Amino acid sequence: MADRPYTLLSCSMSIDGYIDGTTESRLLLSNDLDFDRVDEVRAGVDAILVGATTVRNDNPRLRVRDAERRRTRCDRGLPEHPLKVTVTRRGRLDPSQRFFADDGTRKLVYANTRVVEPLSARLGGVSEVVDGGDPVRMEDLVRDLHVRGVRRLMVEGGGTVHTQFLAADLVDELQLVVAPFFVGDSGARRFVGEGRYPWHPGRRATLAETRQLGDVVLLRYALSDRFAPTD
Repeated sequence: MADRPYTLLSCSMSIDGYIDGTTESRLLLSNDLDFDRVDEVRAGVDAILVGATTVRNDNPRLRVRDAERRRTRCDRGLPEHPLKVTVTRRGRLDPSQRFFADDGTRKLVYANTRVVEPLSARLGGVSEVVDGGDPVRMEDLVRDLHVRGVRRLMVEGGGTVHTQFLAADLVDELQLVVAPFFVGDSGARRFVGEGRYPWHPGRRATLAETRQLGDVVLLRYALSDRFAPTD
């Protein structure tokens, strides 16, 4: 599929493949060095996508933190922060969540056809709600983002979204950070779920980079021929 953004999937997980625990408090799987690396990656994309579960559970801001990086974006004629994108099947989104903060950042919600009308009424003027179909298909979503001018897309979770993007072969690059501990609880959320993935024992993904960042390690995989190496 040529008419889609270059798509980078970013995730942190435990040694045993979990992206969160089972308590209400957020499980920190990264460190300051990696947080800064992620901020740099965010500054270089046009849009950041997370699933509605991530919006509810993690309440992320999805902003570029570093002031110099924001200034550099503005100098390039870009907004300070990338477009925020989420996708929802049931429409369980609250305008008070930080994703929808009045911070001058554009927001898009791709919603299942059945919940577009009530969700549009609930979100009011804080976000554009797009009819994503029934069900929402990631292939159609990324085509629509491309039409809207998004050329680099960063996907930050959660597990259901990771699964959908990877199984549909829509990811050009995977940045996977491994934290030095185990979660060991089958009730916790995993990096991906069951699916038929393009990479398997007969088609191994290409490991393009490994980098130690304090006590975590970054594994960078090239998942398409559009992979763009960096210095």
